[in-house]
Amino acid sequence: MIRIHVINPNSTPSMTETIARAAKAASAQTTEIEAVTARGTPASIEGYADEAMSVPAMLAAIRSAEASGAAAHVIACFDDPGLSAAREVASGPVIGICQAAVQVAVTIASRFSVITTLPRSVPVIEDLLVLYGASHRCRRVRAVDLPVLTLEADAGLARSRLLAEAIVARDEDLVDAIVLGCAGMAELCDWLSKEIGLPVIDGVTAAVKLAEALAAGGFRTSKAGAYAFPRDKAGDLGAAGPHA
Repeated sequence: MIRIHVINPNSTPSMTETIARAAKAASAQTTEIEAVTARGTPASIEGYADEAMSVPAMLAAIRSAEASGAAAHVIACFDDPGLSAAREVASGPVIGICQAAVQVAVTIASRFSVITTLPRSVPVIEDLLVLYGASHRCRRVRAVDLPVLTLEADAGLARSRLLAEAIVARDEDLVDAIVLGCAGMAELCDWLSKEIGLPVIDGVTAAVKLAEALAAGGFRTSKAGAYAFPRDKAGDLGAAGPHA
């Protein structure tokens, strides 16, 4: 049995439930999904400040899951907040849902567009696409101009705007696939794909399958360089040496 720890970095339990359903639907029978809601973090993550405030609790949850035997971790926010820091504190693989979705997109499609929630998230995702080496494959990052929590609060409006934006992406961007740019959209893949006739990629599903593959293959996070465990600095002040 492989146990995958899926952490929702925001503090909204209902979003964790949506993420958990998508993760469990994607996982193999031999995989256990442990979905956790971060504590004391913003209700949704919409920008750099929200990201920063979510990271300490997320790292604490990852440390706890590691100690209890989790084989891999999924950060279920499309901004991939604290991803490098999470890889420092974890032995098992840590997968961000943006990176996972992008890796799937460039594998199954020549060009894709991303559809996210608010316009303020567009530059964040554009920067991630550059970081992941996929900006030349992404035609456009689009926004439905709805807050993250409205995806649940008004599901009908969210579906209507998402469908309209996906049709424009298909017809104007001339893409082969659509990537959903928010974990709160995780359960809309099959519906949207049938509506527009294109593959639709959800990062939660992509991350869970990648985490399963890495864990089953025995891959671990390298501790030789940048992802080495954080140092214990307790003795540093007393060991400065004669030239301090």
